[in-house]
Amino acid sequence: MMAAEMEPPLAATTDTRKTPGNSSPAVEIRGVNHFFGEGEARNQVLFDNHLTIQPGEIVIMTGPSGSGKTTLLTLIGGLRTLQEGSIRIYGRELFGLSGPDLVAARRGVGFIFQRHNLLEALTAYQNVRMALELHDVKDDRQRIVGILERLRLGHRLHYKPAQLSGGQRQRVAVARALVNRPKLILADEPTAALDAETGRDVVNYLKELSAEGCTSLIVTHDNRILDVASRIVNMVDGRIKSNVVVTESVMTALFLSKVPAFAQLNPNALAEVADHMGRERFPAGSRIIRQGDPGDKFYLIASGSVDVLQTRDGVEHTLARLGVGDFFGERALMTDEPRNATVVAREDTDTFTLKKEDFRAAIEAHGSLKEQLLKVYFQRQ
Repeated sequence: MMAAEMEPPLAATTDTRKTPGNSSPAVEIRGVNHFFGEGEARNQVLFDNHLTIQPGEIVIMTGPSGSGKTTLLTLIGGLRTLQEGSIRIYGRELFGLSGPDLVAARRGVGFIFQRHNLLEALTAYQNVRMALELHDVKDDRQRIVGILERLRLGHRLHYKPAQLSGGQRQRVAVARALVNRPKLILADEPTAALDAETGRDVVNYLKELSAEGCTSLIVTHDNRILDVASRIVNMVDGRIKSNVVVTESVMTALFLSKVPAFAQLNPNALAEVADHMGRERFPAGSRIIRQGDPGDKFYLIASGSVDVLQTRDGVEHTLARLGVGDFFGERALMTDEPRNATVVAREDTDTFTLKKEDFRAAIEAHGSLKEQLLKVYFQRQ
């Protein structure tokens, strides 16, 4: 009775968020298409995309590799020329801009990409200072040192990139992108090279900037940072397929990401599983499932604990005690046999639940889930 990997489909939703008051959206995308190549080699990579992001939002974009996420990110940032459709950044239209106009449009944007692109001849301090100079800001030592210290690089101010680890170089790139406190941050896998602690430092800083009105669009497969998102957008085959406001379902996904059996899922898959999960609370002493009853739900413990009891020859035996992150109820759903045990809440217990049909769809879609559950099943025999 522990957990594993699922991926039922999430219904795509239309982005109908309204702009508060008279302020412009931070990003407004309408009908964006994009092509690579010419003539017979011309290949469409983006198809009629629409998206609105409000000031202060942190939007996470997920999707398979090659689905067009980075291409869309570079169009929003003015790093590519927009071919078809409209992109407005804080009300400024990018379509039709080129050369110096695109450079000007980029001035309020902070870029964090997988390749850190630091200047090898400059120290960490100098790489960050250069970002200020490009925006005609005077050398503000206090600001530069402050952000490098915030990212645990205070002891590496005067080290050049060759003297830094991959994670340290990535943090310098993050500092360079954020030192100007841009209105819009575009990030492509910003935490991929970072350990959990320093990755958390980065996303916490983004969250602080969000409270001040800074907007972030983050392309990532890192399920450790789900909890900072306002929304999760999923792109597949060049199209935005879902656009989900972060509510209880994504908080559920964050919990799932910390359960070993779910930890391998990417953020979108976690969100999909969470979207199908219910929430039930059981007072201490209540019987959650009863031996002999038909199986109708899968249970994952969010808080509290339970006893698993089995009656044999008229005597009730305690088989196991389960706590947070453990699961139960899967056997009857997999075998269509009646419940083989009773589960009683030892204390007030919260559970996440999956109905039988959603559970079965998940294990059929993901062999790793079925494998994990079968492993647990045989361990309990």
